[in-house]
Amino acid sequence: MVNLTKKKLAALGVGGALALAVAVPGVAYATDPSPSPSTSSTSSPSTGDRDARQAAFAAALAKELGVDEQKVSDALTKVREQLRTERGDKTGSDEQSQADRAAKLKERLDQAVKDGKLTQEEADAIVKAAQAGVLGGGGHGGGGHR
Repeated sequence: MVNLTKKKLAALGVGGALALAVAVPGVAYATDPSPSPSTSSTSSPSTGDRDARQAAFAAALAKELGVDEQKVSDALTKVREQLRTERGDKTGSDEQSQADRAAKLKERLDQAVKDGKLTQEEADAIVKAAQAGVLGGGGHGGGGHR
């Protein structure tokens, strides 16, 4: 009976560690203050950095748990995909939402110019800054209203 309890405790410990393994990168990713890439770029340098951090995290977790690194990496990938599915994320939707935000920003700026609140030069500078990723609020964790 004692061995069964030890096995349950061990299973709970591994389950808790895996839950943390999924939650910590998710929270870190959600609070990442780095600006979003320009919509004209096809790949973001931060994507490679994020992948490298996630691989290092999987390796450290595998070492800590005494489990094969590939097994941990596969489990993390599976859980991330399940969470994305539950949230309704779709491939390509981020690009579409960036395009939607850019269009809405342009509309608001055009109206501000029309109302005399901004000059056209100021509006153009804001659009340029947004496209360059200088402004917060675009992409994940940018701090904008959602």
